[in-house]
Amino acid sequence: MATRGAKPHRPPQTAFWDTSGIVPLCCFQSQTALARRTARLYARQVTWWVTAVEAVSSFGRLYREKALTSAGRHQAMARLDYLRRRWHEVQPADDVRDEAERLLTRHPLRAGDALQLSAALVWCGRATHGRHFVGADDDLATAAEAEGFSV
Repeated sequence: MATRGAKPHRPPQTAFWDTSGIVPLCCFQSQTALARRTARLYARQVTWWVTAVEAVSSFGRLYREKALTSAGRHQAMARLDYLRRRWHEVQPADDVRDEAERLLTRHPLRAGDALQLSAALVWCGRATHGRHFVGADDDLATAAEAEGFSV
């Protein structure tokens, strides 16, 4: 039975999250508000095996650039740990590597971005129609769209 004025319940949607989408969820950046709204829509997160390492690297860079305080870095690490306990991680495997090599021949990507996108493709069995890819990297987003993801 629906309550008057209540929004109908929708199950959380699943999306593949690139590191560039995860970092703004962990520490304040210009994309944080958008990342939080996106996280409410795509509450089930799938990531690549190395995403947490890339995020920690980003926190270190932001700290060295003085864009993140020591306390902010600690909070970002705690938030990352919280997210990591809930997300599904695509593990390294031959098919991820092979797909990344294929992507590098089709798109102007860095190796790390090709691995992110290949993990997303392996996650969905290359059936990208209706699948969502979350990230803030323009080249990666363009390649993900070309591969059929909604970005």
